[in-house]
Amino acid sequence: MTDPATEQMRETVDAVYRSESRRVLATLIRLLKDFDLAEDAMHDAFAAALQQWPRDGVPANPRAWLVSTGRFKAIDQLRRRARFDASLTVLAEQLSVETSVEWDNNAVQDDQLRLIFTCCHPALSTEARIALTLREVCGLTTEEIARAFLTAPPTIAQRIVRAKAKIRDAQIPYQVPSRSDLPERLDAVLHVIYLVFNEGYFTSSGASLTRSDLSGEAIRLGRFLNELLPEPEVMGLLALMLLQDSRRSARTTPTGEVILLADQDRSLWNRDQIVEGTSFVQGALSSQRFGSYTLQAAIAAVHAHAPDSDSTDWAQIVTIYDVLLGMNPSPVVELNRAVAIAMHEGPMAGLILIDAILERGDLAEYALAHSARADLCRRLGKKEEARASYERALSLSQQGPERRFLEYRLSEL
Repeated sequence: MTDPATEQMRETVDAVYRSESRRVLATLIRLLKDFDLAEDAMHDAFAAALQQWPRDGVPANPRAWLVSTGRFKAIDQLRRRARFDASLTVLAEQLSVETSVEWDNNAVQDDQLRLIFTCCHPALSTEARIALTLREVCGLTTEEIARAFLTAPPTIAQRIVRAKAKIRDAQIPYQVPSRSDLPERLDAVLHVIYLVFNEGYFTSSGASLTRSDLSGEAIRLGRFLNELLPEPEVMGLLALMLLQDSRRSARTTPTGEVILLADQDRSLWNRDQIVEGTSFVQGALSSQRFGSYTLQAAIAAVHAHAPDSDSTDWAQIVTIYDVLLGMNPSPVVELNRAVAIAMHEGPMAGLILIDAILERGDLAEYALAHSARADLCRRLGKKEEARASYERALSLSQQGPERRFLEYRLSEL
């Protein structure tokens, strides 16, 4: 029989792991200058916490305790390995000297931001930058990253291993770049934060529609970046995330079932996030130096300020999508524009556009494209076509709530 006190302490350590592990890892990477060594040290530190905290109590600053314990575990590991590689003795002594400093919250509070820029160094390919940051900074699994990239997990794993080796061999510094170097690094960083938010806002698989830990982490990182570099697209991405996240409480039933935008209780939308997000998007637009994130935020703002679904200004949304498509042509933007046109001009107009996208072979493996087509066919009374498209969407979906929604639509037909 499990001791209640032991079980409670395990739950406490698990809670600290969920809230602090990525920050602990980021600081350990800065101190140890090695991804794999830092990961081992972090896990050793949490294992030590399970042994020592029940006896000694939870420390006043768990993160500081974990970092301190982790760095000494790493030094001990290097000294043990030094029996086979004498060069590690020198490294262990250097780390012992360099890290024997008092804990300073101000010095470590932006370690994750430093780590993001390290992972997004120009020496790495774009794909490697994003995959490595999602894995190391945000803790997504290789499988989750693979689904985000529509890529096989072994391919993502290889990218991550090679990126770590590149950082180590090229001695890429763990630091926020100078202001003159920031612009070339910014696009990859924004893309990383955007992908993290998307995985939290609409998970690629699993039992829940959302993962508030990921969307919340993306917003937190967006705020950090905006404090560092309040450029229009940084503000635009932060606005987009705030406006989208404002609807989180209204997107599912108490049992976790999907509620479509048109059917959501808008009184549940977070008005503080809407006000803040709108302020950011207005600032970004007024700069006249905005990009695709700002335009997506502008679309979200139109939805946020409509008192109900029937009052949505679909003509304005279509106009913004036209600009977005010219700036950032992609099949997904085309799909979203087609849905907006269907709402503005009627389902047949949207169906023609979606069919054209699918006939080109684009988005053939994208569940949302087939579910959007199915919905338009349903509204047009094309039951057999709707059924076929819902079944295709169902075969591609790995997310529980989405699958149940598609199954419900099929049962209606």
